[in-house]
Amino acid sequence: MILIIDDDATVRMSLKLLLQRMGHATEEASNPDEALVKARKNRYDLILMDMNFSLSTTGEEGLELLMKMRIFQPETPVILITAWGSIELAVEGMRAGAYDFITKPWDNRTLMQRVETAMSLNGENRKKDGLSASAFDRVGIVGSDPALLDILSTVERIAPTDASVLILGENGTGKEMIAQAIHSNSHRKDGPFVMVNLGGIAQSLFESEMFGHVKGAFTGAVAARKGRFEMADKGTIFLDEIGELDMSCQVKLLRVLQQHTFEPLGDSRSRKVDIRVVSATNADIPSMVADRTFREDLFYRLNLITLRMPPLRERSSDIPLLLRHFLVNAVKGTGKNIPEIDGDTMDWLTRLPYPGNIRQLKNMVERAVLVGGDILYKKDFFTPGISPENAPVSTSSTLEARERASIKEALEASGGNLSRASRALGITRQALYRRIEKYGLNN
Repeated sequence: MILIIDDDATVRMSLKLLLQRMGHATEEASNPDEALVKARKNRYDLILMDMNFSLSTTGEEGLELLMKMRIFQPETPVILITAWGSIELAVEGMRAGAYDFITKPWDNRTLMQRVETAMSLNGENRKKDGLSASAFDRVGIVGSDPALLDILSTVERIAPTDASVLILGENGTGKEMIAQAIHSNSHRKDGPFVMVNLGGIAQSLFESEMFGHVKGAFTGAVAARKGRFEMADKGTIFLDEIGELDMSCQVKLLRVLQQHTFEPLGDSRSRKVDIRVVSATNADIPSMVADRTFREDLFYRLNLITLRMPPLRERSSDIPLLLRHFLVNAVKGTGKNIPEIDGDTMDWLTRLPYPGNIRQLKNMVERAVLVGGDILYKKDFFTPGISPENAPVSTSSTLEARERASIKEALEASGGNLSRASRALGITRQALYRRIEKYGLNN
């Protein structure tokens, strides 16, 4: 049952007919008081509500009603209905607990996708679309740490929906694999999974890369080309490094996420696209929103569901499992036996800070297999010039102190060469810059 709350009878009738054609039962309320009476008596699967119920356009009535609905219907998703000029009001409503918002006039297809996604996430279609624990595809994700298992449990619950997901975490923590798991366990799993590294796309090429272009759109466009969004149609698009996107490109991206339409460069005709959006970043997006370097409305479009990947140093119990996994993969096709790891070395490896996280551990294992023998020791895991004996592994030191010492060692061993130091640590230059600034190592 869906509750429609709007003081405009025409809007209520339009929504009622649209929802009933899709097989949903509906009830209506024309004002907050009537809506609260119904909310106290009945249980709803979804609530669609306007933000204004008087001549005032401040939205205060809508926000107050939303807060009360969260009390009487705490598990029910609420989709707000607002005019295009009131996006800021809708964003404020999402902060107060709304699930999503649509703008007037709405596109019927987009609205129904939002409705179905909200109801699926709420459990209405769980039985139909869900996956049993035995059918869950981990896509090669290794680990049994409680923090990781909690994330995988969330992935299993949200994968059957089309909810947008924002994955946060340091470089090398496995954000791409989580995105792949979301896709592989969804109803889109037979569709394309298109990964885009937004940090590697120049601003001038953004439209062509993302939306494609027609022949002759610009000098050198000798043939038409599909963009990433069109390539991802009926599947999932993974927007990695979303925090690197400049403001002008953010505006262009927002429109596609809101309306699921775009125009290839040089073409005035809009094209529809059916996609699920998963994005990831190692940046502090809330701080960027506060600094006005990242659009707030885009942020709320992206993070309907937010997953935070723990750094490897916070899931050290998984290090032995990961070591074994990487050792097996490293010897495949080489004819070598899987080497063993010296006991002291294993203990030492579980206590390293790993600023480059899982990616750094993988690089260390691959190097050790190449230079080591049947038994691997400390010296086999370190890049030349970085002394294992001086590596920060004291259990009495804090994780941050150990990470700082590890970065300092790498910088000294590389003679201050940031490219060499970042490779040795298994992190990007950008991530190394941030840590140098964080720990005051640039003085």
